[in-house]
Amino acid sequence: MCPSVCLVTMHETWNTPMLLSCDNDVMLSREKKSSEGAMEPEVTFLCKRTVVSNMAVRPGTYHHLSVLDRAMDQLGSVRAVYYYPRFPSAGGAWSTTGRLRESLAEVLTSYPAATGRLQRGAEGGWVVKCNDAGVRMVEARAKGSVQEWLQKVDREREMKLIFWEDIYDRPYFWSTFYVQLTEFEGGGLAIGMSCSHMLADATCLTMLVKAWAEMTLLGKMLSPPCFHPLPTTTPSDTSSHRRPYTDLIEHYRSSMEAENLGINPPRFNTATFAFSDEAVRSIVAESTAADDAAPTPFQALAALFWASITRVTGRKRGLIDMTICVDTREALNLSKSFFGNAMVFNGTQGGEIEEGRLDMAVKAIADVMKEMGHEGVLDLIEWLEAHSEATGPRRMLYGPRLLCANWEGLRPYQATFEPGVRPIQVSYYLEPVLGEGQILVLPSSQGNEGSLSRTVMVTLPEDQLGMLCEEAHVLRYHPKILLGPNKTHA
Repeated sequence: MCPSVCLVTMHETWNTPMLLSCDNDVMLSREKKSSEGAMEPEVTFLCKRTVVSNMAVRPGTYHHLSVLDRAMDQLGSVRAVYYYPRFPSAGGAWSTTGRLRESLAEVLTSYPAATGRLQRGAEGGWVVKCNDAGVRMVEARAKGSVQEWLQKVDREREMKLIFWEDIYDRPYFWSTFYVQLTEFEGGGLAIGMSCSHMLADATCLTMLVKAWAEMTLLGKMLSPPCFHPLPTTTPSDTSSHRRPYTDLIEHYRSSMEAENLGINPPRFNTATFAFSDEAVRSIVAESTAADDAAPTPFQALAALFWASITRVTGRKRGLIDMTICVDTREALNLSKSFFGNAMVFNGTQGGEIEEGRLDMAVKAIADVMKEMGHEGVLDLIEWLEAHSEATGPRRMLYGPRLLCANWEGLRPYQATFEPGVRPIQVSYYLEPVLGEGQILVLPSSQGNEGSLSRTVMVTLPEDQLGMLCEEAHVLRYHPKILLGPNKTHA
C-alpha cells in the first residue's frame, strides 16, 4: 500500500507552508529562493510532505504524557543527523525517497503518538490526540559528496540537514516529529531527525530510526515501541527507614523555578571529539583513585571535559556546577523500546573539587548518578505526580548549569537501511542550548563489542569552544575533531 503524502511548498521563511496537494503521484521540485546575485546554496530544499501511517488509528485514541514528559520544556527538541556513504537502492518503480517514505509509513502504524498532534487535555495539561495527522518530511539536495561535506561540516551547516519548526500558536497543526532526507549529488545520504522533547527522548528517536531501517531492509521491525505508564512506588518501595532522595527532587524543584535563560543567549558553536579505545582507557586509568573501582567511560570523559571547560571559563577555584543526564530505562526496569521520556537530570556542585583531581570529579559524578537509581527515580516520579500543577510551560532542567548527558548507550550505528551500509557518522543535538553549554557523550562509529572508544559533542559559547579545542588536557589524548574549530582533516 502506498503511503498518502501531502506536499507543501518551501518558502524562503519556511515557517508558513502553503498546502498544494494530497495526490500520491504529485512530485513537487521547487528550489528555495535565493537573493539576487547570491551564491547558489549548499543545500537546496525540494519539497515538504506529510507522511501518514498505512493503517488508520482508532478514532478517540489519546497518548497521555507522563510526568517526566511534562517536566520537559515545550520548546525543547532532540535532533540527530545520520550520514550514509551511499543512497539506498530504490528497486522496482519506486524512487529512493519513495521507498523510504513507504517503509516509514509502515513503521508509523506502530507509532501513533508520533503522527498525532498536541492539544490541551481536560485538566489543562498536554496530551497527544492520535489522529494520524502524520510526520513532516522534507526532501533536499546538497552539493558534492557526503565525504566532502564531512570534511567542512560545522554546527551551522549540520543544522541545514535537520528540519525543525518551533511550536506556534495553534499546536494542533504542528508536527511533533520531522524527517529530512538530503541526497548528496556526488553520492551519499543524510537523514535528519527531530522531535519534541515533551514526547520523546534521544533513545526514542534512535529506536525510531532503527525501526525504520529494519522495515526498509527486512520488511519488519525487530523491536517495536512499547507504550505503557511509568512505574510508581509501592508499599515495599517506601520503607520508613529509607531517606527519600531529596537532592534529586530539589534539583527539579529549583530548576522549575529558575528564571528564563532564553533572553540574549550567547552565540554557541559545537565541536565533536572522537576518542579511540586506547585513549579512553588512558583517561579511565588516570581518573581512578587508589583503591577505588575504575569509573565508567562516561564518568571519566565527563570529568575530563568538566575540568577542561572550567579552565576555559577562567574560573580560578574549584569546578563550575554541572547537571548530569542519564537514561533510567534500565533503573526503572523498562524496555529499551519504551516510548517516552526516561532521561532524568540531577545537579552536582564542583566548588570543592581541586584543580587537576579528575578522581574527585569522577566521584562527584558517580555520587549524583547513584541518586538516579531505581528508588531515587521512583521518589522523583511520586513527587512530580504530587506537584503536577508546578509543571508549567517553563523548564530549565538542562540549564543554567553546564549539562553533561550520558548517551553512550544509544545505538545509532545499528540503523542499516541497506545490507552492509551503516552510518559513517551520527550527530545529536539537544536544543535549545541554555546556560553554560552541553557535553553529550555518545558511542563511536568505530566501536566494536567491548571497545571503550567514544564520541563527545561539546556545545559552548564560541570563544570558549575555540579555547577548548586547543586545551592541552584534552589534546594529550589525541582525539580526532570531526566537527568544529581545529577540525581534523583526513
